[in-house]
Amino acid sequence: MKKILVSGGAGYIGSHTVQALAEAGYGPVVLDSLITGHREAVGKDIPFYQGDITDEGLVSEIIKKESISAGIHFAARSLVGESVQKPDLYFEENTAKTNRFVNTLLQCGVNKIVFSSTAAAYGNPKEVPIPEESKTEPINPYGASKLMIEQSLYWLEQAYGLKWMALRYFNAAGAAWDGSLGEDHTPETHLIPLVLKTALEQREAISIFGTDYDTPDGTCIRDYIHVLDLAEAHIRALETLEQGVACGAYNVGTGTGYSVREVIAMAKGVTGIDMPILEAPRREGDPDILVAKVEKIQRVLSWQARYSDLETIIKTAWRWHQKHPHGYGK
Repeated sequence: MKKILVSGGAGYIGSHTVQALAEAGYGPVVLDSLITGHREAVGKDIPFYQGDITDEGLVSEIIKKESISAGIHFAARSLVGESVQKPDLYFEENTAKTNRFVNTLLQCGVNKIVFSSTAAAYGNPKEVPIPEESKTEPINPYGASKLMIEQSLYWLEQAYGLKWMALRYFNAAGAAWDGSLGEDHTPETHLIPLVLKTALEQREAISIFGTDYDTPDGTCIRDYIHVLDLAEAHIRALETLEQGVACGAYNVGTGTGYSVREVIAMAKGVTGIDMPILEAPRREGDPDILVAKVEKIQRVLSWQARYSDLETIIKTAWRWHQKHPHGYGK
């Protein structure tokens, strides 16, 4: 059994990937600081270590004790607004800490890593759907902090033979089929959980930021990817690294976008609840349309989104929110 060290494995995407790894016959081992992650999101039968990725002694001990063969790196800060207010925090937490973590992996003989990157690396795209070859011009420190890691991984490959893949996510959404795992952020900034919290009357209304975009209904369009499809993409990336496929960055999306109004309408249909809507001004830096071009990941990794139609995404998310109206362990 191949043991995989999953940093940030108690987070939203990390915990779903840990479960998918176990189901696929891997041995996931979780390292998480629990600053934003949840211990309850990791099964009791999964080896779990609480700590920081820059704790070289701890990371080395885990690699040796658990016979780690590869890493999947999720641990990061991911709030765009916070990154603008505190760019130094993001370059430290995301970029500098990752550099030290990868250095420890290499020193301990682990030379394969799948990195959790972001579509924010593109900034305001010049073409849609966005191909991987698009110019990477982040418009916030969060996107920049992730892009710097991709660039670092490239140079570590040249110098030390590191084998890596960076998965540039679009909008992760949805939850585990049985409602056991789901999205629990503080603060919550993502549209679908905010809509469902409104349905649960935990919020007075759902806000639409901008109704004058150059889209059919005037609201932003985004590419939503089910978290279970995203987890599967990490496993395919691991498998293809083992097969010697060229390193690089891959979009993880569907190639299809849904508008804010379409998401709210679907949520109303799934929940049967007609929630109040507030129309608010645009937020600075929100592009009209963000949709992934996904031919590369389909061709090279033989990966295809299977659960990312909007109804399935919202049904699974709604199941989670009904079972856990106040998140994990509350």
